[in-house]
Amino acid sequence: MKQTRVPESPAGPDFEDFDLDGDRLREECGVFGIFGHPDAAAITALGLHALQHRGQEAAGIVAYDGARYNSERRLGLVSEHFSSASTIDRLPGESAIGHVRYSTMGETILRNVQPLFAELNSGGFALAHNGNLTNGLSLRRELVQGGAIYQSTSDTEVILHLVARSRRQRLVERFIEALRAIEGAYALVALSNKKLIGARDPLGIRPLVLGELDGHYILASETCALDIIGARFVRDIENGEIVVISEEGIESLRPFPIRPMRPCIFEYIYFARPDSIVHGRPVYNVRKAMGAELAREMPLEADVVVPVPDSGVPAAIGYAQFSGIPFELGIIRNHYIGRTFIQPTQSIREFGVRLKHSANRAVVEGKRIVLIDDSIVRGTTSVKIVQMMREAGAREVHFRISSPPITHPDYYGIDTPERDKLLAATHSLEEMRAYIGCDSLAFLSVDGIYRAMGEKGRDPLRPQFTDHCFTGDYPTHLTDVSGEAKSQLSLLAEAG
Repeated sequence: MKQTRVPESPAGPDFEDFDLDGDRLREECGVFGIFGHPDAAAITALGLHALQHRGQEAAGIVAYDGARYNSERRLGLVSEHFSSASTIDRLPGESAIGHVRYSTMGETILRNVQPLFAELNSGGFALAHNGNLTNGLSLRRELVQGGAIYQSTSDTEVILHLVARSRRQRLVERFIEALRAIEGAYALVALSNKKLIGARDPLGIRPLVLGELDGHYILASETCALDIIGARFVRDIENGEIVVISEEGIESLRPFPIRPMRPCIFEYIYFARPDSIVHGRPVYNVRKAMGAELAREMPLEADVVVPVPDSGVPAAIGYAQFSGIPFELGIIRNHYIGRTFIQPTQSIREFGVRLKHSANRAVVEGKRIVLIDDSIVRGTTSVKIVQMMREAGAREVHFRISSPPITHPDYYGIDTPERDKLLAATHSLEEMRAYIGCDSLAFLSVDGIYRAMGEKGRDPLRPQFTDHCFTGDYPTHLTDVSGEAKSQLSLLAEAG
């Protein structure tokens, strides 16, 4: 295993490489669709507002009015582009799908913003995708060699080409044939002139739920998108299931062999909104249980439990309740800064964390604090948070992480660094502690996180969740990685 030198301090020469904005797991994407409602575009915009945490780089809506498809795709937040009546008026129709994006495959340029649209011989077809295809580059190369012309660098466009090239008669059959060719993780919503289609990968890695509003069916990444519009949760779309919604009602298809479900564990740790319910488990309760398991596994004498906001808050509550150590907001988050907007010099760069987080000196000064966060990626933000606590007068800083060490990259829609940039993959626990600068460091065990999910532990023969970032156990083929298919895509500069 490659070892990386541990810098003596965050102010040392290695600090120039610190990526404070990039030191988080980036959410994948969020999808939403509704069929047959007179306010389809407005409801879709509201649903995307609720899913904004899943992607903040771009958003788009495609609506169908019975004669034509109407599309609005923009870089930026949903609130920046889809909150005005004039925008919604440009999206007439009783059916619509929408997407919020964080780019994991293909850079963030306007031509990559979803939903993507194609004119097929059967009519228009719009598609939005949450996840990542692990054979997308390989399929793309084959399709280009066969004459396909691509307009984006997104792996989602591969699915459009596969649907277009199918010789099946019915659109749904063509869609199924396309899905048989792809590998990886996906939750898809698609819109034709007569149908709203939803699909989930055979392992159920990425989430998708079915809801109902005033008799009209809805598809969404999370239940929080149903809550914001007052819709009723019907059920989760099953792994490997395709649902077809039309004027005749809803049809469920199971074209793939039945396999045990393995949803992504990070939906519970980080990605899903705390008020969502994922596969029957309230996310907030699960995160509290993770904190309680952490306190059970790693007991500690301390004066106060402090969460790293906002991601560490539920786990910190669970840790405090189990341990009996008081919970306090020792770090205050600035919710209005967005991204760190200026970092031109070393002196300004060092303010990066303070723009987003400020120490609450009255809480931490002179105290032995337990600092709770949900994960460590590169570790650069952790260094600055610990340093901030010490500057605020903390007597001891003990760092506790409510998930296991992240030792492997993700290829299913989470933007993780390569393995040599993951702190836990290149450092021992003691080296990580020294790098971060805390008095002690501990992580929740793999079995501990499964216990927090209500399981007895991880079943090594049939793991209940997709947990490769901790275990290296990838549940699908990684064709583009193992086949060295990472070819450079041509990038067309385009004004956003």
